[in-house]
Amino acid sequence: MNLNQQIERWFVSRKGTFQSKKRPFVTLAYAQSWDGSISIRRGEVLSLSGTESTRLTHQLRSLHDGILVGIGTVLADDPQLTVREWPGPNPQPIVMDSLLRMPQSARLCQHPDKQCWILTIQPDNDDFGIHAEVMTLNYDNEAQEQVPLTDALELLRGKGISTLMVEGGATIITAFLKARLADALVMTVAPRLIGGYKAVGNLGATSMCQLPQIHPIHWEKLGEDLIVWGDLQYGEPVS
Repeated sequence: MNLNQQIERWFVSRKGTFQSKKRPFVTLAYAQSWDGSISIRRGEVLSLSGTESTRLTHQLRSLHDGILVGIGTVLADDPQLTVREWPGPNPQPIVMDSLLRMPQSARLCQHPDKQCWILTIQPDNDDFGIHAEVMTLNYDNEAQEQVPLTDALELLRGKGISTLMVEGGATIITAFLKARLADALVMTVAPRLIGGYKAVGNLGATSMCQLPQIHPIHWEKLGEDLIVWGDLQYGEPVS
């Protein structure tokens, strides 16, 4: 059994044991350097995945109902979030965009078979003028700057998204880990040392027992990259 088959079998088994009906099963999937960097500096794009790892990413996309990124990733990378290197259906593209900064020229607005969903806390503006479905979530106070993750996931589950792949960027990855709303991780580790902008920011933990853990953990070499995958386990809550 090759690596692609191993990860697909693991994913199918893992989502089959997921109990919640209120939110999707969430997989974090991203590429980083050996020192945990995803780019040289924030707002810049750095391609880290090799050819084989890119195919694996597209395979993972085909296994999920939806795929989510933050608006920072859209502005920096203008991704397509489609399945091009692997046979299978495209997942539903979803963007966390609290301030409605999505550009009309974004490739996600010209998706080949799906209308992009935008999650925001801004009132829907009829003059927004892009080909996307805008979903406004309620927020607690005017000072709130981020889309509430729990409410967003409940909304997505109600719209038929039972499995969600989160590709980034760092703000989104950190938010899911901090909220303990990520269930599994598939990480590509490229043989580079960058010393740059990290994939995971401050999680607010004050002790080792509060940090998320990958358990059980699996790893295997794919091309020049190392693929690490497993379940995310959470210890004591952060007060």
